[in-house]
Amino acid sequence: MPDAGPERAKVAVLISGSGTNMAALLYASRAEDCPFEIVLVASNNPDAGGLKLAAAEGVATFALPHKGMDRADHDQAMDAQIRQSGAQYVALAGYMRILTGDFVAGWEGRMLNIHPSLLPKYKGLHTHDQAIANGDSHGGVSVHLVTAELDDGPVLGQTPVAILPGDTADSLAARVLIAEHQLYSRMLAKLVTKASDPEHLLGQVREHALALPETDEVTSHGMPCFGIVKGKKFAYLSRDHHGDGKVALLVKISGLDEQQHLIEQDEARYYRPAYFGDGWIGIRLDLGDTDWDAVAEWLARSWRSVAPKRLTALMDAADAF
Repeated sequence: MPDAGPERAKVAVLISGSGTNMAALLYASRAEDCPFEIVLVASNNPDAGGLKLAAAEGVATFALPHKGMDRADHDQAMDAQIRQSGAQYVALAGYMRILTGDFVAGWEGRMLNIHPSLLPKYKGLHTHDQAIANGDSHGGVSVHLVTAELDDGPVLGQTPVAILPGDTADSLAARVLIAEHQLYSRMLAKLVTKASDPEHLLGQVREHALALPETDEVTSHGMPCFGIVKGKKFAYLSRDHHGDGKVALLVKISGLDEQQHLIEQDEARYYRPAYFGDGWIGIRLDLGDTDWDAVAEWLARSWRSVAPKRLTALMDAADAF
């Protein structure tokens, strides 16, 4: 596998059968410019054909039969294995299990699925039969983010496939499968690169920062930064600052002890930002697994450390109870 270029996003693929879409993702990942790699293929079916293919291609596999297990317990075991693999994203590829809300929530924004219809049409099963029966001109395929509602997450991309005279569900499915194999890898690549794209990350930070009272955005030290209007700055968005290759949020903290503790706790995510001193921490946003609720909390805490009393008085009063 090529070593050059930026670190590639790590993906776990869940299957229940032959795993043709898994195979399409796997072989796409072998391209030198592919931004993701498959680190695990897992299944609820130990006899799934895709497991044998993945193992033969040198990819780690895991199988855990779901029969006789509580759904939540099975999901928890699968989730633990996925996280142990180091995966940052999960791709469902013919995984014939309805996932629990807790499992889905744990991978919010980082788990995607491929579905053989042009969503929102024909959720669930027998999609090709329905498209033909309804006289549609096209069937097709959709790749979408997974939410708790079946086949209802935001659509990342679609490919229409013409329905020909005399088509059966099987003949249409065969052509849709070709489209699936082409679309899935493109949408996965788009998703994982978006998560580390500086403009996307700035937009996320901006949304949370400007939601705080009397906050504005300016440029300082060559970086977008956020502060109290006509007041002190509480956050910076660092993009390859001084050639460090990182996209990170810089926020205020209590001092050296907290800075050292955070770095010891997770040295891949936290670091001491150059030229900012002990009162700041750098938080990597380009690792593919950013917790945006935690980012919002960091921003709020940093804002509060510089905000004037007239803005924090109500918060202080609320904290007293």
